[in-house]
Amino acid sequence: MKVNVQAVNFNVDKKLIDFTKEKLDKLERFYDKIVSSDVFLKVENISEKENKIVEIRINVPGDDLMVKKSGKTFEEAVDLCSSSLERVLVKRKEKSRAHI
Repeated sequence: MKVNVQAVNFNVDKKLIDFTKEKLDKLERFYDKIVSSDVFLKVENISEKENKIVEIRINVPGDDLMVKKSGKTFEEAVDLCSSSLERVLVKRKEKSRAHI
């Protein structure tokens, strides 16, 4: 799967990119028709501690799945996004099996 990581208003380090790609590669176990994914990493200038925002858009045939989560660290937010996408992809796969 092709993973495109974009950082908004800051420079992202290689460890975070590798962590994100590793998490998204695991999603292929749940749904094998994933074409690509776009990851947007943002930092909001607010007083709250959870100001790291991660948006992940996954391209699957016929649709795009989008998840947006925030956390204290980017790793935490990516983890939340991947687990949420995991549930969505499992549900989508079950629906496609029901139509066969």
